Amino acid sequence: MTATIASPYTSERVDTFSNLKCKECGAEYEAKAMHVCELCFGPLEVAYNYDAIAARVSRETIQAGPLSIWRYRDFLPVKTDNYIDVSTGMTPLIKANRLAKRLGIKNLYIKNDAVNMPTLSFKDRVVSVALSRARELGFTTVACASTGNLANSTAAIAAHAGLECCVFIPSDLEAGKVLGTTIYNPKVFSVHGNYDQVNRLCSEVANTHGWGFVNINLRPYYSEGSKTLGYEVIEQLGWKLPDHIVAPLASGSLFTKIYKGFNEFVKVGLVEDKPVRYSGAQAEGCSPIASAYKEGRDFITPVKPKTIAKSLAIGNPADGIYAIDIAHKTNGNIESVNDDEIIQAMKLLAETEGIFTETAGGTTIAVLKKLVEAGKIDPEETTVVYITGNGLKTQEAVQGYVGEPFLIEPKLDSFERALERSHTLERLEWQTVSV
Repeated sequence: MTATIASPYTSERVDTFSNLKCKECGAEYEAKAMHVCELCFGPLEVAYNYDAIAARVSRETIQAGPLSIWRYRDFLPVKTDNYIDVSTGMTPLIKANRLAKRLGIKNLYIKNDAVNMPTLSFKDRVVSVALSRARELGFTTVACASTGNLANSTAAIAAHAGLECCVFIPSDLEAGKVLGTTIYNPKVFSVHGNYDQVNRLCSEVANTHGWGFVNINLRPYYSEGSKTLGYEVIEQLGWKLPDHIVAPLASGSLFTKIYKGFNEFVKVGLVEDKPVRYSGAQAEGCSPIASAYKEGRDFITPVKPKTIAKSLAIGNPADGIYAIDIAHKTNGNIESVNDDEIIQAMKLLAETEGIFTETAGGTTIAVLKKLVEAGKIDPEETTVVYITGNGLKTQEAVQGYVGEPFLIEPKLDSFERALERSHTLERLEWQTVSV
């Protein structure tokens, strides 16, 4: 099946994607709702006509597009003009000078999807693409297996699009993420089990009910939305590639798609090529990709997650081996950090840059710090760190680790006593750090 896309800023129509292709054996399939090769069981990806894309896109046409991920629509697997635009994307790229100084490096940027719309995580990108394609394929009910952020995004964007929605989550999910899903009134199923068990159940449900599961039978389209995190960074850096990126690893898909996004812009002539190093971050309590990388294995051994970084808690990551390959061939790294390091990194980012990230972001900042201390990040290189979710969703993680308000009377002397106490506490804190 050949999908034809109309640009929002021209009446010209060209073929930009044609089919699905197996990442392992190269077998091709019609661009329908399927995600696994029937011959070798490898993952399927969208195949694009890059010559056609190169002939129609330029920096100018992209900049003339909407202030959302849909300015890059020629690189996304949608067929019609009826895509779902809820102002997703174009999140800030912040020069993190104070954090860089604390770490001892110079050119550090934060790509801040903690303020992505509509649900404050990068998942809004992938869901916008997946549900746009789901609607084109005729689905009226969409669903997902989620560790939290994806549930929020699927429920919210389905509500906007008028689609029926069912969400499956682990029963131990953070309260903020549960509330951030139920407010949109989907059907929510809380499963006694970890994410991998939830995902297996959803595969059975997808086969039985014929729903459009964004991260199962719609996965080839869904995962393409993450490429926009690569496109935006290039554009925001003045149409240049960074030297090094650090991103969180759950399934590994985000990591591989940033890599693909950078390479696509090079392929069609939008940016000059240069080496980029790719480093990934995992929590020690669920680090199957980091463990395989450190042990030099070319396979992933599944683990049972036990970490506060629940949005990264995928014990059997589908794209883990591809993430390892990218880290190796780009001279990058894959590291893991413990829960205490994650909490401290969340505080560090908040105190230095005013960004409250969730535990996944804490994991990424902690790994950044670890790589700097190990001499694995050149202080001079331009490094971009991806923050993928908002700390308001995982407040439980830092409760008890941050200060409490000073309770005072509405009197000046009460305030003065509290102010002096705050100064004393600051001095004690610095003495502890010095020791």
